[in-house]
Amino acid sequence: MNHDNYDDSYIRGILNTAKTIAMVGVSANTSRPSYFAFKYLLERGYRMIPVNPGLAGQELLGQKVYAKLADIPEPVDMVDVFRASQHALPIVQEALALEPRPQVIWMQLGIRNDEAAKLAEANGLKVVMNRCPKIEYGRLSSEIAWMGVNTRTITAKKAQLFGRGIQRMALNRVTMAGGTTDATTRAQKADESGG
Repeated sequence: MNHDNYDDSYIRGILNTAKTIAMVGVSANTSRPSYFAFKYLLERGYRMIPVNPGLAGQELLGQKVYAKLADIPEPVDMVDVFRASQHALPIVQEALALEPRPQVIWMQLGIRNDEAAKLAEANGLKVVMNRCPKIEYGRLSSEIAWMGVNTRTITAKKAQLFGRGIQRMALNRVTMAGGTTDATTRAQKADESGG
């Protein structure tokens, strides 16, 4: 796979199917990118599991922190690597030892390790490098368009309200580059047929 460029459909597919995300290297410092990426994804309904040996046993935003992936007592769909590139390979090796294995290894912005990616892909895992799932979710859902960012997403649909009247966009938007998800196609057909 070409890790210099990802189709929107590839990213959207991962974000639509991953429900449980272990974030390795998350920080409790509220000014760190890992903290607000963790918080953002948690608020979007993902089951977020913090992994940081320095915080193990504590809670982060109501979620128990684990020292390592092997300590997590439930299956994980995606491992989000918030550590420097040289740590990606050992994290992938640890992820491959999990049973069941995660479906995705996601390396954050600035993190690229081709050896780790090759190992993960050779074992059937999807890989994303040098991208942030928070940013990709915001772009594909059009939430970052509220701040004037061109998302290449076209929609006239109103955002859904969650919780106490908070607007949250979904990933079922059409992008000019990436097409639609199966769920979007089914919803469009239902709208067209009146049901």
